[in-house]
Amino acid sequence: MSENINNKSPARKRGLMIVGVIVGVAAIAWGFYQWSYGRSHISTDNAYVAGNVIQITPQVSGTVVSIQADETDFVKAGELLVKIDSSDAKVALEQARAQLEQTIREVKTLFANNDALRAQVRLREADVAHAEVDLLKAQDDVKRRTPLLNSGAVGQEEFNHVNSQLASAKSSAQASQAALVAAKEQLHASMTQTEGTNVERHPNVQRAVSKYREAFLALERVELVSPIDGHIAKRGVQVGQRVQAGAPLMTIVALNQLWVDANFKESQLQDIRIGQPVELQADVYGQKILFHGKVSGLGAGTGSAFSLLPAQNASGNWIKVVQRVPVRISLDPQELAKHPLRVGLSMDVTIETLDQSGKTLADVPRTAPTSATAVFETQSTRADVEVNKILAAQLSKSSSVNSVLKN
Repeated sequence: MSENINNKSPARKRGLMIVGVIVGVAAIAWGFYQWSYGRSHISTDNAYVAGNVIQITPQVSGTVVSIQADETDFVKAGELLVKIDSSDAKVALEQARAQLEQTIREVKTLFANNDALRAQVRLREADVAHAEVDLLKAQDDVKRRTPLLNSGAVGQEEFNHVNSQLASAKSSAQASQAALVAAKEQLHASMTQTEGTNVERHPNVQRAVSKYREAFLALERVELVSPIDGHIAKRGVQVGQRVQAGAPLMTIVALNQLWVDANFKESQLQDIRIGQPVELQADVYGQKILFHGKVSGLGAGTGSAFSLLPAQNASGNWIKVVQRVPVRISLDPQELAKHPLRVGLSMDVTIETLDQSGKTLADVPRTAPTSATAVFETQSTRADVEVNKILAAQLSKSSSVNSVLKN
């Protein structure tokens, strides 16, 4: 019996030794892995692709008459997406144009009245001068005849006649003076409407121009165009549908401007810095494709803090739950173009944290817009061109009329 136990002891010792060696090797391997890789890399699979999801909404109300793009279509910036019936907008534009032209004529009349009133003032000044001459003559006649009346050289009837002429001259002088004052007041009242401006800059014309621009832009906006290059992700509009301003019609996603929001545990954030390199794998491509990026920023709060119903940890029983903070990761544009991603795809993210020179939070204001479009600027430019054409046409008519009057 003792011999059997002694025979089994070497086998047991060898087994325990093998197990010990395996455990030791595993411990050494794990320690080496942690020292060389694990301590400088943080990973999570709670990461999703995000991007600019742009809703196409009309700026004017109307009935949809045409749809030029459907889901999965690629569209270029400025390409027509939806067209709304333009009948009402055309009528409004014609009315605004007529009102603008009428206002320009009325303002030109105001400036023309100033010239007429200036001529009237000059005429009244001449009348005043003529009346003053007549008054001086009448005064001289009375002055000469007064000493002759006592000597009988001038009769009473003649003397009464020159006195009547003097009274009439005084009345005429007063009347002409009053007419001059009235003419100057009329000129002043007219000039207050045109002083310091011209026909183009006159407030009435500018008000009519604004109304015309508003009507012109309303007509331009019956055609909804794509603000960016992207893919149609969702279309909810139908032909014949009556849409209101601001109602979502379809959605565009710019697949060349994507990023990843990786939600790391709060206990993993201590070594994460802006600018650190990142490796990512998308489930849609499996482990075959490796994406590269950089940490571009850390969220200002946890996901639960901005949820629809944030946690109220001060009430009831409380259990500590590890929170997660979104970390934004920018992607390599060339890799993204070669292997396109979709908004909402899940990703495996690994951040290399060896470089600790970066900051945990951005502290420099952004100097350039995150996204911009120049598509809508052309509408305003076309409105300015049309307004300038109308002004030029109306002012040229005024010049031609003046030349005819001079001839």
